[in-house]
Amino acid sequence: MPPAAEVAVTISADGRSVRVPAGVTVAAALLELGVSAFRRSVSGDPRAPLCGMGTCYECRVTIDGLAHRRACLVTVAEGMHVMTAAGAEQERLP
Repeated sequence: MPPAAEVAVTISADGRSVRVPAGVTVAAALLELGVSAFRRSVSGDPRAPLCGMGTCYECRVTIDGLAHRRACLVTVAEGMHVMTAAGAEQERLP
């Protein structure tokens, strides 16, 4: 069996299909893909992971239709659908 680092899964991130390393968190996968704004604050400021251990709640995204999931606590899985605030904003554009 190949080393874990060589195994990848396909997820949908803001509507685009991407291959990411198996076993990493959603937060790590999104950061590796260059996502810098996971959500928006109430005043509209971009927010991203801060603590990396689920305490700050800054990494909340929608995963498989469930909103406010902490991306730093969820491991990627084959076929997972992840939506950040930026992706949700793009969906709302005409």
